[in-house]
Amino acid sequence: MTAARSLTTVAELVDAGLIAEAKRADATAVAERYAVAVTPPLVSLMDATDPLDPIARQFIPDAAELVTLPEERADPIGDLAHSPVEGIVHRYPDRVLLKAVHVCPVYCRFCFRREMVGPDGLGTLSAKALDTAIAYIAERPEIWEVILTGGDPFVLSPRRLHAIMERLATIPHVKIVRFHTRVPVVDPARIDAALIEALKASGKTTYVALHANHPREFTPDARDAIARIVDAGIVMISQTVLLKGINDDAAVLAELMRTFVENRVKPYYLHHPDLAPGTSHFRLTLAEGRALVESLRGRVSGLCQPTYILDIPGGHGKVRADSLAVEEADDGCFRVRDFRGETHAYPPEDGGA
Repeated sequence: MTAARSLTTVAELVDAGLIAEAKRADATAVAERYAVAVTPPLVSLMDATDPLDPIARQFIPDAAELVTLPEERADPIGDLAHSPVEGIVHRYPDRVLLKAVHVCPVYCRFCFRREMVGPDGLGTLSAKALDTAIAYIAERPEIWEVILTGGDPFVLSPRRLHAIMERLATIPHVKIVRFHTRVPVVDPARIDAALIEALKASGKTTYVALHANHPREFTPDARDAIARIVDAGIVMISQTVLLKGINDDAAVLAELMRTFVENRVKPYYLHHPDLAPGTSHFRLTLAEGRALVESLRGRVSGLCQPTYILDIPGGHGKVRADSLAVEEADDGCFRVRDFRGETHAYPPEDGGA
């Protein structure tokens, strides 16, 4: 039997009943700017009769994405400002991002790299560019951790993942390799023995960070895929984006974090949504987010407590959004202190520059 194909056009989403005919034109306008892909496992989870379905809202294009606010920016966390060579982002001294691919199995409507990913995005690193990126890592002994992201690195074949890991295995100062992925929940059949074996390399400790935003994403197949990774001795951690209308509810968020823990995935980061273009309908205010995270205290076990994170616009790094480093000002905005001790306004006062 041939596996069902992902839906990648508005016409296919309309035919599947996931977009009303009356909304076809607006959805087409969105798809002309931002990539669209929905895997069959996600389609099966969506309730086409519910306009507020928390799964559909994450992946189905919406006219609200055509609204861009002044403070939104194409590169909201400043990847490009810290990219010394193609495919590398070196924002912190001891770790780098290695963006080997800019393609995903699905495209989240709130993605902070939505201007970079997709069939028309930055693409997959060429052999020459990958050589340069690996050489950059090898030449800098301060780099302790390499984080493969993108795009989703798990769209690469096991052969290509193995080749990258083998090259990292030759770099003694790299001790940790971390993969950021959505694949175990959006395309769990891809998590097979060959892929899992490709994640391992001599002398390296591998972590897999799983992105999931709602407890309904944990289907039986997804839970089995996660178990295959963990049973292979690979530690899993979580990342979640705090999204209006999807998980901005203490009960939903508590259930999500418990579900991670029940599946042996340690809650790690809860991201405040970034200032990506056309994503304002997903964003809470920082004050709302802080209150919601505070409501988790005492509601769930300490095992289930993620770190609430704000990525400071402009490439200034992450900060705990519920810490003293984030202070509300008299004007309703916030003053945010980065890890270097410098202070920035949030939202940024320079708009989308």
